[in-house]
Amino acid sequence: MKKRYASLLCLVFALGLSAQSTEPVAKLGDSDLTIHLKRSTEKIVIDGHLMEEVWQKGDNAANFWQYFPYDTSSAQGQTEIRMTYDDQFLYVGVRCHSAGPDYVVQSLRRDYSFSGNDNITLLFDTFNDKTNAFVFGMNPMGVRREALISGGGRTRGGSSFSSSWDNKWYGTAKIKGDYWEAEFAIPFKTLRFQEGSTEWRFNCYRRDTQINELSSWVQIPRNYIIMDLSFMGRIIWDEPLKKPGANISVIPYLTAGMNRDFEDPEQTNPNWPRNAGGDAKIALTSGLNLDLTVNPDFSQVEVDQQVTDLSRFELFFPERRQFFLENADLFGSFGLTRVNPFFSRRIGVARDTATGQNIQNSILYGARLSGKVNEDLRVGLLNMQTARQDKNGLPGFNYTVATLEQQVFDRSNVSFIFVNKQAVNGDPDADAYNLYNRVAGLEYRLASKDTKWTGKTFLHLAFTPDEVDHKFTHGFQLELLERRYRLEWAHLFVGQGYNAEVGFVPRKDYMLMSPEVQFLFFPKKGVVNQHSINIDSRFFLQVGKDGNTIIPDWGLSERQIEAEWEIRFANNTQAGLTLMEDELTLLRDFDPTRLQVDGVFLPAGSSYHFFSMEASYESDQRKKFFYEIGPNFGEFYSGIRAGLSGTFTYRYQPFGSIAVDFDYNYIKLADPFKPVNIWLVGPRVDLTFSKNLFLTTFVQYNNQLDNLNINTRFQWRFQPVSDFFLVYTDNYITDPFSQFSVRNRAIVAKLTYWLNL
Repeated sequence: MKKRYASLLCLVFALGLSAQSTEPVAKLGDSDLTIHLKRSTEKIVIDGHLMEEVWQKGDNAANFWQYFPYDTSSAQGQTEIRMTYDDQFLYVGVRCHSAGPDYVVQSLRRDYSFSGNDNITLLFDTFNDKTNAFVFGMNPMGVRREALISGGGRTRGGSSFSSSWDNKWYGTAKIKGDYWEAEFAIPFKTLRFQEGSTEWRFNCYRRDTQINELSSWVQIPRNYIIMDLSFMGRIIWDEPLKKPGANISVIPYLTAGMNRDFEDPEQTNPNWPRNAGGDAKIALTSGLNLDLTVNPDFSQVEVDQQVTDLSRFELFFPERRQFFLENADLFGSFGLTRVNPFFSRRIGVARDTATGQNIQNSILYGARLSGKVNEDLRVGLLNMQTARQDKNGLPGFNYTVATLEQQVFDRSNVSFIFVNKQAVNGDPDADAYNLYNRVAGLEYRLASKDTKWTGKTFLHLAFTPDEVDHKFTHGFQLELLERRYRLEWAHLFVGQGYNAEVGFVPRKDYMLMSPEVQFLFFPKKGVVNQHSINIDSRFFLQVGKDGNTIIPDWGLSERQIEAEWEIRFANNTQAGLTLMEDELTLLRDFDPTRLQVDGVFLPAGSSYHFFSMEASYESDQRKKFFYEIGPNFGEFYSGIRAGLSGTFTYRYQPFGSIAVDFDYNYIKLADPFKPVNIWLVGPRVDLTFSKNLFLTTFVQYNNQLDNLNINTRFQWRFQPVSDFFLVYTDNYITDPFSQFSVRNRAIVAKLTYWLNL
């Protein structure tokens, strides 16, 4: 079997190295392109028609460059952008030329996906730091989206783009045959900027589905992602910007509902909870914002998508709660993926002392100060208080986080973080919790002026009541990105005593070394538009014994090597093939299926060496029916694994879609394990009756958790950022012979209203 994998790997390299590549023509770094903004004295009606005289005057951001399928020529579908402003708003007028009126608009829901839709996206780097930006977008039917970009837009895995951020602004669009027009009115109170500034960095990019083209105002090489903040032009104001007056918003809410836990024998009747609370946003300066919350409620937040869990460590799910999102990178970008000292989802979650499971812990109040003091210094301060958990014998906890980020050189920065979790009136003799948990850290983040080098190095220290060795973590990561290749080195040390209770640290007591190389190919013609070969390796050394003697100190406990070939075709489809080798020694007993009876597991100290492969294919999202599919096959610990995952979606433009997510795995391990079939199926119906009225229903069946979940969410946006939600949730045990068929059931109505004072 190993020989077959070696032959496949050689074939991957041979196919890749046979390709020809184009040479870059784009200038690395900022462009000389500029737009001069003049104050408007004319009243602008936001109706999607560029009829006002001001739109016929002034500078025009035009002459867009192609990014896909090639990056060496002018865009076929050209775009024109003009801007003006008054005391309250920044206005943007857009005209997008196209082949005709046959546009793709997947739904009328706000915050649509960029892929597969005709749309235009505007990026504003208001502090000129080349690190953070505000994003505003619109499609031909006037559906809007907004987002925040952090980390220069280059953070791998998409974590630098936060589409969950929501704020108040206005806009609409009109289709006019072979072009469409859009008007944006963005309040200065929605933006953050330095008072007195005369220049912002700016770029915009557009998707034209009819000719399958991506284009941008500033030319961007294809080995960079299109939202990379290294490539931007400038907008220049005709006079220094003033603070946009008093900027205070209050967002109260009311909730009412019913819930019942059928698995709790003490709860024989439904509960009928009612609640009230709210948030406030206070702009202390044009760049610094104070967020306040009292008795926050997040019942309207969409539940996490379930995943099949075959791993040995905790899985990561991103933050979705609105209160934590603005400037979230200021608090949550420390460390690396495998070790982060602050993870906001830890707030509002406690551990049940009886079952060891996570349970919801009510937040009483909170405050968060974040933003820019000046163009080089960002600050963040967060304090939140949770309620007591009398049923579980847990006190309330106070969470405090303080951060500083000072820009140095062109785009790099030095950052500091301090995290404190403190039990309020806790019992000094309690075993279920610590009276305090603290982490302090210092980081240097590199982003070179020529855009080629990025990376970071850090040292974080934990301060805890227990006496354990190695109460620290250290990491280093450095990446070089060139036209034809990418090189990366990363190493990470996580000590046995590094206990960051408010962070995400799924594994401790190890040293990781991870070299990676990627080769990039851009054929000049043919069905393949671009492809790459990526070799990623990870070596884990066990630092200390951690209570066992399975592996000697600094012994190799695990090795992972992945060879991946990714292909993007000219017709907008994508494919991939990954070959994997794993060699490891288990430090603890482990059941990868999570479906065996008690006493059946892979024992600690057992070693495994196995090979596997995965493939993927994504069809063209411009089609009404599109899909993703990914088979996997190979050795798996002491046996084999074979599976198939994917998504099938049918779009009824523009009113919504029906989709089915699925993940099936057949796992057969050596005796005494029983062969198992692991299913995760999730049908989803997404209806958008208008731009303000939405209904989403999805079902998640997961036999690993023995659970069937039904979630329905109705949303009516009756005013900008003001909503009525009706959410219904039902959970069932899937075993028909179980004593309880229904686990729990709830319905909640929530009303929020954004009020400017």
